[in-house]
Amino acid sequence: IMVKPALYYATLSPPSRAVLLTAKAIGLDLELRPINLLKGEHLTPEFLKLNPQHTIPTLIDGEATIIDSHAICAYLVEKYGQEQQQLYPKDLVQRANVDARLHLDSGHLFARLRFLYEPILYYGSTDCSIDKIAYIQKCWEILEGFLKDQPYLCGSELTIADFCAVATVTSVNETAPIDEFKFPKLQAWLKKIAELPYYQATNGEGADELKAIFKAKLAENRGK
Repeated sequence: IMVKPALYYATLSPPSRAVLLTAKAIGLDLELRPINLLKGEHLTPEFLKLNPQHTIPTLIDGEATIIDSHAICAYLVEKYGQEQQQLYPKDLVQRANVDARLHLDSGHLFARLRFLYEPILYYGSTDCSIDKIAYIQKCWEILEGFLKDQPYLCGSELTIADFCAVATVTSVNETAPIDEFKFPKLQAWLKKIAELPYYQATNGEGADELKAIFKAKLAENRGK
């Protein structure tokens, strides 16, 4: 009997949702192990042994431990997505393009979301400055550029780069609104991905919940 890969995750976490979207796209069943970040469950000695970077998602597959959502998505498609190789193409140039967009999510999109959210969610900050919001909105221009002549971030096919980016964008697009006149392609891309049958339950709900918690936390911190 094949033992299911186990995923430590949180629905609030955009990178966790990117992995869940990938698993759904390849029809892979994961054993889900929820971690409560706000309670610090990722900082326990047991979890630190598993992943010294104490990040979720973390994947356990047999003897292997894989950390970082981008690495996990690529790994799952390679290992379990035989029918869906276009999600992480074998072709060297196409794959390099997907990798580049994954780094865009890590280095720009998610890094900027975190820069805004983390101090407010965890450290009682009230800093939701125009500068931090504008810094996120600069990313909307970049994404619009990639989507100018193609429906997805890497061309005509959906890839794991779309999953990773959409999980981040939909988690912060209330605080950093996307102007539909300036960014029509970005809006169309969001709409297209939202049409996936598994999208709402896998990403939409968690993204909405994170945005609501962020708003509540900010109000609570400002009231102190």
